[in-house]
Amino acid sequence: MLAALPGFAMPAEAIQVLPDAATYRACLLERIGAATRRIVIVALYLQEDEAGQEVLDALYRAKAARPALEIVIVVDWFRARRGLLGAGRQPGNAAWYQAQRQLRGLDVVIHGVPVQTRELFGVLHLKGSVIDDCVIYTGASLNNVYLHRFDRYRLDRYHLFQCAALADSMVDLVRRLLHHTATPRLDLPAPPANRSLRGDIRRLRARLRRMAYEAPASATGQGLRVVPLLGVGRGNPLNRALCALLAAAREQIVISTPYFNPPRVVMRELDQALSRGVRIELIVGHRTANDFYIAPGEPFSASGALPYLYEDNLRAFVRRRQVALACSQLVVRVWNDPGHTFHAKGIWVDQRYSLLTGNNLNPRGFNLDLENGLLIDDPQGQWLVPRAVELEGIRRHAPRIVSPDDLGVKAEHPKEVRTFLRRLRYSRLEPLIKRVL
Repeated sequence: MLAALPGFAMPAEAIQVLPDAATYRACLLERIGAATRRIVIVALYLQEDEAGQEVLDALYRAKAARPALEIVIVVDWFRARRGLLGAGRQPGNAAWYQAQRQLRGLDVVIHGVPVQTRELFGVLHLKGSVIDDCVIYTGASLNNVYLHRFDRYRLDRYHLFQCAALADSMVDLVRRLLHHTATPRLDLPAPPANRSLRGDIRRLRARLRRMAYEAPASATGQGLRVVPLLGVGRGNPLNRALCALLAAAREQIVISTPYFNPPRVVMRELDQALSRGVRIELIVGHRTANDFYIAPGEPFSASGALPYLYEDNLRAFVRRRQVALACSQLVVRVWNDPGHTFHAKGIWVDQRYSLLTGNNLNPRGFNLDLENGLLIDDPQGQWLVPRAVELEGIRRHAPRIVSPDDLGVKAEHPKEVRTFLRRLRYSRLEPLIKRVL
């Protein structure tokens, strides 16, 4: 199945891996400043903070210098219209977008995409921005931490693809995604109320299920290819390719995810891979490296229990597979660079496949959010060196655990967390909650 997927042939040197968030920020700003034809930025959010202002300033400067330059920003509709979780009632980033447009008087277009009628049940989780003929693929949104604007950073993956055909395909999908009523402008005053969009959102989601990236058919004997994949809802092409990728493993699977909550289909593929003798390596963020983590002494909210829930999931997974852990067929690494957070996602299979995706490999990513991915198929091993260098960078702050005890015990959770999780289990809502996390 994987070899037959339509994709874009390109030389290995057309793919560049950036090592860290600070390098990515510098690259993004440099490329925005040098753009001559088009800038299409896709992210979960563009935040009103110093890094977000820096990006928006660069976009407005580029538009002022070259008025014919096409600039389109696409973000999640609901995320842009609310404040930060736990910060109380706030106007959201949309009010900032509108104020900036009124101040500058230039056409930097910002669209909001509502994937579901409520944010809880699905968000825009597409990745991949395009500047001229370069695709910039990262899971990072645009704010101080993701862009390492000050002391703290959130580790992600950052890839550049210099390929006009791939860039055209990704821009084409964004243009087909946008709709004059279903994906309203956020930079214009008086955006419509959420309630008035419900019919348009349902029609948009139905249309999304039928959409796919346009790419040339596979040719036998090709070298390196990049396969773009789109997915929303159950059984979508991205989900099918992801499961086929795990099923194709014969030697090694490496999975990196910040939130360990795999859907059943992924758990089944992992267990089948172990039974085939495949070596599996998991790289997961420590609870304190989770973006939902609340430090002791700070006001507690329900979202602060999530890092502990993910840790409990990982502990249970490891305990059931202690034999594989003991013989090193299963390797579990926990990423922790104190003070910083972890957001790197992806799958590496054998010495051939590398998947870049924003999908968290959880029930929400498989069933609710609008996701995509870029699968690098390298049958001749032309891209192994940069692939290995990136993986070693992700492992740098991720030591191996040798037993489930290394993950601690539930009794060590803060009292508020223990109380919340106990009530969750007694309410019988835990399976439902895990489906939307």
